[in-house]
Amino acid sequence: MKFPLARPSWPATVPRDPPRRSVGVDYTTDWARRYPARVARVALVDFVARPIVTAVATPEIAGRERIEHLDGPLIFVANHMSHVDTPLLLSSLPPRFRHRAVVAAAADYFFDHTWKGALWAFALGAIPLERTRPSRRSADLAASLIAEGWNLVIFPEGGRSPDGWGQQLRAGAAYLSARTAAPVVPVHLGGTRAILAKGSKRFRPGRTTVTFGAPIVPEEGSDARRLAAHIADRLAELSDGSGPDWWQARRRAAEGATPPLTGPDLVAWRRAWARENGRRAPGRTGQQGVVQRRGPRPAGVGSAAGDTAAPGMREEAREGSPWARRS
Repeated sequence: MKFPLARPSWPATVPRDPPRRSVGVDYTTDWARRYPARVARVALVDFVARPIVTAVATPEIAGRERIEHLDGPLIFVANHMSHVDTPLLLSSLPPRFRHRAVVAAAADYFFDHTWKGALWAFALGAIPLERTRPSRRSADLAASLIAEGWNLVIFPEGGRSPDGWGQQLRAGAAYLSARTAAPVVPVHLGGTRAILAKGSKRFRPGRTTVTFGAPIVPEEGSDARRLAAHIADRLAELSDGSGPDWWQARRRAAEGATPPLTGPDLVAWRRAWARENGRRAPGRTGQQGVVQRRGPRPAGVGSAAGDTAAPGMREEAREGSPWARRS
């Protein structure tokens, strides 16, 4: 069949427009922040998700008084071990932050199909975030929402931990904080991996902890990379302090010797052994035996907790590092 009974052919010499996409970072979530969707989401989170989280995860919340005096918008940065993390963190936020929050979610995972994008945009207030490469579209969307007064929940590791240790933090949250001047609130989530680990199909109710750290206030001209390193340090201190020996954790923090979230740089079985046994990482010369000792705070970064700032960073070779067991 030929035209007009069939669609006309496209001239070979005329370039075609790229196909329009409606998934991934191109999924539009504006509708999920309109009033009807917001009211429905408040009812879903407050009267359905929160009771379920309380029954399944039994959260113990600490440090919430550190953000009670703030007006927002805030950027909540948390470690990521499980799919339980997002509803746990959202349900733990004070209502004035929870009811006006968006969640940065992986565009390739939560928005790879239209129905999934609609589900998570409605249920969690999720927005698509490109995690495989830098994306101006994702950054501009997040920055514009923060400028409009929305609080942002983000997991800067880019995905759930495969082995129980943290992963290297990406600089997206620090970049947004430096760009919008929104304070960053580090949050440590403990116990969620025992409930539902990555790749596991077994769901086991248990106890969890949610610890809010002191807000980190970026100063004008803050460098995103240094700010990201500072955020990683604060998360590591919250994680170390959630263990059984709180006093020793505070001493390590004061000495700049808190072990990083990423754990010891060892082969997989030794990392698993170190985590499960809560032991010291075997000391060796080279990278494994080096502990970064930073000053209390890099220049250009302030804290609402009133900590002092000091420039400088040095490394010290050690025979071993304290690796506290993490959830």
